[in-house]
Amino acid sequence: MALALAAFVALQPPFTHTVSRVTAAQLPYSWRPGCPVGPAQLRRVRLTYWGFDGQAHTGALVVNVSAVGGMVGVFRRLYRARFPIRRLRPIDAYRGVDERSLAADNTAAFNCRYAVAPGPKRWSVHAYGLAIDVDPIENPYVESDGRVHPRAGRAYLNRKRIRPGMAYRGGVLVSAFAAAGWQWGGRWTGSPDYQHFSKTGG
Repeated sequence: MALALAAFVALQPPFTHTVSRVTAAQLPYSWRPGCPVGPAQLRRVRLTYWGFDGQAHTGALVVNVSAVGGMVGVFRRLYRARFPIRRLRPIDAYRGVDERSLAADNTAAFNCRYAVAPGPKRWSVHAYGLAIDVDPIENPYVESDGRVHPRAGRAYLNRKRIRPGMAYRGGVLVSAFAAAGWQWGGRWTGSPDYQHFSKTGG
């Protein structure tokens, strides 16, 4: 039995990652002059991850240079635990439109946009490359008025029914980010954002 398990593990593709600089031309929809950080402060991180199909895939994130080490550590832990991720594409693949990315169940980080929250207009933590939304359908954002983003996330409002890809206290996803010092939006009581993790807590 031990030999069979060892052989199975050996056949699995190893976790890999690469880090590269980005230019404004590579961020045609997610960045513009006047954003709180410039392309020089961002990095593109290519990572291996497990899909819902049980296969290993390679995707990419754009994050703040200060977040690269923590993000790689998180995804290494998720890969070892075979935590499933639907898609992993920079938000420019969706023309920078957050709702399109969410509807595609896409995991994305940097996007120069304002926060979706009541009160004065302010930059989202995503605009700094210091936040990421993971498996948004399985982990919807629920506004205080009951609106759900994305709409398909309504099927996952019962957080007691744990299913693949879900974030929950004590689960691998929340624990992996906590180990990196990132905080979970699912802890917010008035408008829980189950998909959201950030380095700043916002």
